[in-house]
Formats: sequence, structure tokens, C-alpha cells
Amino acid sequence: MRKDIDFKTEDGVTLRGWHYLPDQAKGALPTIVMSHGFSAVKEMYLDKFAEVFAACGMGVLVYDNRNLGASDGQPRQEIDPWQQVRDYRDAITFAETLPATDAQRIGVWGSSYSGAHVMVVGALDRRVKCVVAQVPLISGHRNFRRLVRADHIAPSQAMFAADRRQRMAGGAPAMIPVVAEDPHPCALPTPDSFTWMTHTGNTRAKSWRNEVTLRSVEMFAEYEPGVYLPYISPTPLMMVVALGDHLTVSDEALAAYETALQPKKLVTLKGGHFEAYIEDFEKSSTAACDWFCEHLKG
Repeated sequence: MRKDIDFKTEDGVTLRGWHYLPDQAKGALPTIVMSHGFSAVKEMYLDKFAEVFAACGMGVLVYDNRNLGASDGQPRQEIDPWQQVRDYRDAITFAETLPATDAQRIGVWGSSYSGAHVMVVGALDRRVKCVVAQVPLISGHRNFRRLVRADHIAPSQAMFAADRRQRMAGGAPAMIPVVAEDPHPCALPTPDSFTWMTHTGNTRAKSWRNEVTLRSVEMFAEYEPGVYLPYISPTPLMMVVALGDHLTVSDEALAAYETALQPKKLVTLKGGHFEAYIEDFEKSSTAACDWFCEHLKG
């Protein structure tokens, strides 16, 4: 069973999404809070993961990140990682108010950019009792330098500086495509990003927009969520790594996993970053569901 929900963040922005409950649910249930990755909206396969979790007897709160999709917020298409972390924590607070939520059994799930966020939230917010981070970003600085060709780094930094001057003078934030066939410049410059985002946006998610503020990319390059991995313990952590991932690169994730303390579990997928949503969906969703059931249902 799914119904539309909305809630206000601490600073008054309305976020919108879905609340899933198992059929014939009774009483207060373990509840999973989840949002999507960089620029993505909930229709881009989050419904499929939520359906798996609900079928296993858990409630699920799914929402669009601020400035994106069905949620409010300005400037539109701005992606601020630390604001999204704060919004995750506000979503947890909202979930606690729902009669169907057992506030002592809340988990967080995230993928890609939100996979990074749930690691940070799991380390900072002890209301979280279980974490699943799928194909997560580990280091914005290092990942930026893996995605952007060396001779394009200085011009990119010059664009960031020019955008700052423009905003300081009262101008609108500069915009950049999320993906493009010619990836220079765009936010996610890999061919599989272009294929998956445009196809999924056209077929499943009409609210997705192929643009973000340039400042979003600058904030991406400054974000270091992997620093928080050792501090998630004793909250149980599962990391799902796609071995063919060259967007949030797999070697970074595998090395970072070693810095996390117990209890933890590593699940590897054979495909790339976006296969976690489709070809490798059964393995990624089942592993996450089993982890939540083990640590939230007992």
C-alpha cells in the first residue's frame, strides 16, 4: 500500500514523496527512510526498492530531495550535499510521528550521492539503527579528479570562480547539464550516466530535469562523506559496491569499506553503477532487505 505524503523540514521547505506500508499492516513497524542520488527523483526505481522492503513487513518513507522533482525549494536544481543530509534527518523526525513507525527501529537506505549521505547520517544520528549505502560516493575531491580530465580541472575551477562573482553581483546561478553526449562540461561525464539518466527520465520520471546549478558540482567536489565511515559503528552498515562502477568508483568504495568498524557487511555486484537498479536489482534489493530484516526485525 502506497500513499502520497508531504512534510516540512526544520527550515520550512515542503518535501514530497510516498509512504509504503505492507498490506494489512498492524501496529508500529520498522521503517526505512530513503531518497535518491545526484539530481535523480523517486520515480527512478526507488519505488521498486520500497516495494521489496514493504513486502518484507517494513514501512518505507521515500521522498524527493529539495529543489528537485515534486519537492519544493529554491534555487531549483540545486544539490547541496550537507542540506540533503539535514533533510534526511528531518525525514527521520517526520517518520517518527507516523503511527505506523516504530521509532526505535528506523533504518536509512541511499544510493550513489544519497548512499554517501546515509553514511554521514548513520554516523551522526543515533536514531538510525541500520544503514545500507549502495554504490556510494566516498570522496568528492578524489572522485571529481577521476571523472574530470586533468586538462579540464583548471578550466572547471575557473568556471566555479566566475559563477561566484556572478552570484555576488546579484546574477542567477550558472547552470550545467547533468549528462550530455559531449561530456565537457556536464556534471556526470560518463557514457552510462547519459544513457541511463536520459532513458529513465524519459520513460519513468517526467519530473527529472537534465540540469543542475554549477555550484552543485563545486559542492560535490568539496564533499568528503567517507571520513564518517569509522564513526557509524556500532550501527550496522551494509555497503553495496558495483565492481564495474566508474562513476562513484569501485576501488574507492572497497578501500573505504575497510575503514568502517563492525558490524558491517560488503555486498558486491558484477555490473556498473546503474546496473544496481535494473540488471543487478534482485541481488542489491534482496541483500538490503535481508540486512534490514536482520537488524530491525530480529
